[in-house]
Amino acid sequence: MKIDSVITAASLLSKMENLFEWSAKKILSIEKTWNPNQGSPVFTVQGKYAARGWTEWTQGFQYGCALLQFDAVGDERFFEIGRKHTIERMTPHLTHIGVHDHGFNNISTYGHLRRLMNEGRIPENLWERRYYELALKVSGAVQASRWSATSDGLGYIYSFNGPHSLFVDTIRTLRIVGLSHKLGHVLMGENDQPISLLQRLIHHALATARYNIYFGQGRDAYDARGRTVHEAIFNRNDGRFRCPSSQQGYSPFTTWTRGLAWAMLGFAEQLEFLETLAEEEFSPWGGKSSTLNKFLEAARAVSEFYIENTPADGIPYWDSGAPGLARLNDVLNRPADPFNRHEPVDSSAAAIAAQGLIRLGNYLIAKNAESEGQRFRQAGFAMAATLFDAPYLSLDENHQGLILHSVYHRPNGWDYIPPGASIPYGESSMWGDYHALELAVLILREAKGDIYPTFFS
Repeated sequence: MKIDSVITAASLLSKMENLFEWSAKKILSIEKTWNPNQGSPVFTVQGKYAARGWTEWTQGFQYGCALLQFDAVGDERFFEIGRKHTIERMTPHLTHIGVHDHGFNNISTYGHLRRLMNEGRIPENLWERRYYELALKVSGAVQASRWSATSDGLGYIYSFNGPHSLFVDTIRTLRIVGLSHKLGHVLMGENDQPISLLQRLIHHALATARYNIYFGQGRDAYDARGRTVHEAIFNRNDGRFRCPSSQQGYSPFTTWTRGLAWAMLGFAEQLEFLETLAEEEFSPWGGKSSTLNKFLEAARAVSEFYIENTPADGIPYWDSGAPGLARLNDVLNRPADPFNRHEPVDSSAAAIAAQGLIRLGNYLIAKNAESEGQRFRQAGFAMAATLFDAPYLSLDENHQGLILHSVYHRPNGWDYIPPGASIPYGESSMWGDYHALELAVLILREAKGDIYPTFFS
């Protein structure tokens, strides 16, 4: 991708104001028409949000969008939507033992409500605070309890596919485990044995780096530095790694770009979090500096891969090795084309990745790596400038999606394809809309010199 060295957070203010004007309309439209008995809204079909039974991993994004809208513009209507529905409908997600998605659903709701109270954006209420914190403690412990040990002494929070399965996605949901630890919680095991949530966080992240991220060290014939694989498969009889796999990518030997984006943002956020912890908390795992260096190595690798393997405007195609890309001439040196006839783009991956690049850039600048940090930041700003404008920003009041040209599950054929087209385009996803708003709030805070938002603040 091409990196604009001039663009700043402040220069994006007008685009973000327009974004929040449109997001208000979209959120209110969904609130008016959505029947929660249908499940959670997942993606749009001809401009209207629809459910898709797999796991209920997007409901927190639905209500989280309302809370982010309140965060950005201060309109109390959106706070009431987010708070009311969190209290009424999100409780089952706290003890859901069948998914790895706790950090998606519950940080996006209970986590934002706690953060807004900490920042003084909503009134202090002791019992409400305790309710939010209890919810976050419980959710983090339940997430961490889905544990599979590996033969190398690490382990991972296993995906909904079962104990053999490590998803790259989970690195971003890992923040619920970190916040639960920060709130002083401990997972209790057999015979009242305490299980450190921080240990599980660190071990899961290191396992993700070892088995889902490549570092150009000859691990296999497709080992390109920064490439990610969606799923790592383990033999549960002995905990040994067996092979890469992919549920939503083209193959185990290509890079599903939304999985890549999850790794970019997940590792960047964990660097921010771990930096705030005391040295003595890391002593069982080789020390704070050693742990941070391993996380930083992973964050740098995936971020560089994204920049080097994404079209000029920073919007990726759904998989870097999708076969139809060979029919698109000079695919990396021109802007992505969401209306082409061969492979869809995934704007949701860009929304996630852009935030990861900005956070990593800010982290590196704080560590005196000014040049490298600015490069990542400018890449993130450039991607935001593209996303917050046509043809990605939805300017149609009859379309419930905010960010267009997102895809969900290309291999399964779940995405709507317009008549006469050969690929999906023109639709939105709940996670894409949510992460665009999260990205916009981050940039807005920076432009105004406001409090830097983190999941643990």
